[in-house]
Amino acid sequence: MDETGSEPNGVEARYEETDGERRLTFAAGGREATVAQNVDGYAMLKVRPGPTGDELERYYGFDMALDHAAELLGVAVADLPVPEPAADMGM
Repeated sequence: MDETGSEPNGVEARYEETDGERRLTFAAGGREATVAQNVDGYAMLKVRPGPTGDELERYYGFDMALDHAAELLGVAVADLPVPEPAADMGM
């Protein structure tokens, strides 16, 4: 498992690779949002209300998945820190 965390603008970001997935989980204000993709990196991105939550939506583009994650947290997309290992997520 590879994990990276950061907390600029009050938003925590955690990247991990586990269970055949790449997961980027954001936390702010007691809420979580996870963007997940298979470890091969070619599948659509899934947005969940946390690492193991039920899938809410799928997206081809990382930008759209981040927009949904920001909406779930009630923050601006620009406030979401994206750790370097997660920068290439999306198709």
